[in-house]
Formats: sequence, C-alpha cells, structure tokens
Amino acid sequence: MATQALNILISAKILAYVREAASSRYGLEQIHFIPYSGQPLDEQTLAQVDIAFVSRDITGRSTKYVLDPATDIFYQMLEHAPNLQWVHVHSAGVDRPVYVRLRDKGLNVTSSTGALSGIVAQSALAAVLALNRRFRFLEQAQREHVWAPLLDELMPADLQGQHVLLAGWGPIAQTIQRYLNMLGMRVTVLRNSAVTTPTDIPMVPYEAMHRLLPDTDWLILACPLTETTRRLVDRTALDAMKPGACIVNVSRGEVIEEAALIDALCNEHIAGAYLDVVEKEPLESDSPLWDMPNVIVSPHTAGHSTGNEARVADMFLENLNNWVQGLPLRNLAR
Repeated sequence: MATQALNILISAKILAYVREAASSRYGLEQIHFIPYSGQPLDEQTLAQVDIAFVSRDITGRSTKYVLDPATDIFYQMLEHAPNLQWVHVHSAGVDRPVYVRLRDKGLNVTSSTGALSGIVAQSALAAVLALNRRFRFLEQAQREHVWAPLLDELMPADLQGQHVLLAGWGPIAQTIQRYLNMLGMRVTVLRNSAVTTPTDIPMVPYEAMHRLLPDTDWLILACPLTETTRRLVDRTALDAMKPGACIVNVSRGEVIEEAALIDALCNEHIAGAYLDVVEKEPLESDSPLWDMPNVIVSPHTAGHSTGNEARVADMFLENLNNWVQGLPLRNLAR
C-alpha cells in the first residue's frame, strides 16, 4: 500500500470528475493532482509526477503518426518525467510508439480495454449492415435524386448463415460475436491459440487463417497489433478470400496491406470494406479509398461516444485504487 503522497498528471478538463470520484469512492487523501492545460511543466514539477492519465482530450485529433502540439508536449513529459511509474491510456490499444518506449523503460502502461468495447462493436455491426444493405449505393442514388431499388444484381444476400472470420477475442470481438449471432451468422474466431470456449464457438490459430478464407463471407478484424497480426491480411490472403467477400477493420490499419486491399477492391474481388483505421493516419487526401463506392472510411472513430470519458475515468480510478492498495493493475500491457 502506498504510504506517501502520489502525484498524478491529468488533464485539467477531467480533473474535477476524477478528484471528486477518487475522494468519495476511495478516500484517497494522499492523492495530489497536477493539471495539464497544454503547456509543459517546469522540471521541478515534472520530477514530482508518479502517475499519468492520458485521457481522450489529451490525444485530441492526434494520430500515431501526426501529433497536435499539446499531445506532443504531453508525450515528451511522459518520457522525461524521472519518477514516473505508471501511465494509464484511454484507448484499448497501447501500440503508439511513445507507449512502447515507456514499456521498454520498465514503466507500467495500462489500457482501457473493455471501456469502449460496446461502442466499437456497434460500429462493426453497423458496418456489416451498411455494406450488406448497400447504403453507399442508396446514399449516392438519393444524392442524385434517382429511384434505384435493390433489384437484380443489387439484391442483397441474406446475412443469416453467412460465415464470418473474426480476428481477435478480446472484449470488442466477444461483443461483435454476440451481435453477429443475433443475425444468425456463423462465426469462427482467429486467435493466438485454438482454445474452444464454453459456448463452443469455433476457434483456430492465426496460422490456420488461409485455409478458411475461401469459405469466408466476412473478415472482421478486432485484434491487437502484434508481430503476428501485422500485415495479417496481405496480398496472398486477399487473393485467397472468397470472391465477393467483405472486410471490416476496427483494429489497426497495419493489420492490412493497404495497397493490396485497394487492388482487390478495384477489381471487385473484395466486394466492400469498412475501414475505421488505415496504415497511416490521417488518410492521405489523394488515397483512392476516399472515392471508392464500395468503401466506408471513418477517421478512427468507431469507439467514440459521449459516455466514454466517464467509463475510462472510472477504469483509471479502479486501477488507482489497486495501485494504492498494492493490488495488480487491470489491463497491464505486456
């Protein structure tokens, strides 16, 4: 159990909520908060920081590759705070270079896995329905004032009975599976080990993916970015996929070989795709993905929702209590 005051670097925007909740829930009188408002801390104050909470408003519109100035300042402080021990991140993924470097230095980095799972799963479900029901086509027809019923070659196939290959088995993927089961779709899960769950959902290791692709109607990616999943969906995998299959990616852009996907979409071997993530974000303005009629691009917002801030803050507070009590941290990155 912590016996001395802990100093937490935190966004000024959510400080009031966290301070009130911390005192009312846990009675943590030994907690001191250092608010961040976009300006760097002086060396003396930075040296006092023990814990940092990276909330959504700190990362703002920054991506892994392009940082807003306020985000960049915060990241630099994380790397230069001499007594920093633990960083909690608002996202489920902790593959941004700064988090990797902090972990390599021996710091504890925890994610908010589970806080956003329901929202991301809803986005994935919406993507399946939108692609299947040809909403992009209908949207364009409406824009052009054309009455264009989904008949003949435009007739959507029944989703019931279609086979989904779902990469990942974390909270997001598990929620997606429940939604797809509601639609009567058949799901096979790709994961690191082929362990069958009590619900008897078929599970196969990643190395078995290629033999399943010819019988896959939907490939849904909800996996973390690892050495195993980086470019998991390369040109060879795309060529092996069932003609007319669709792809939904709510994981990381680097899981797909983007140039190969563009080719597969252009020749309609892949019928459609929902991409919440791309290889390099933000997506370049001249990317052909923007204008493809069979592609839905969203700017890494599949998990955005008004309720996220409180859910993530509550998860941080739960971990803060664990830290103070000397208990294991939840969602500790390995």
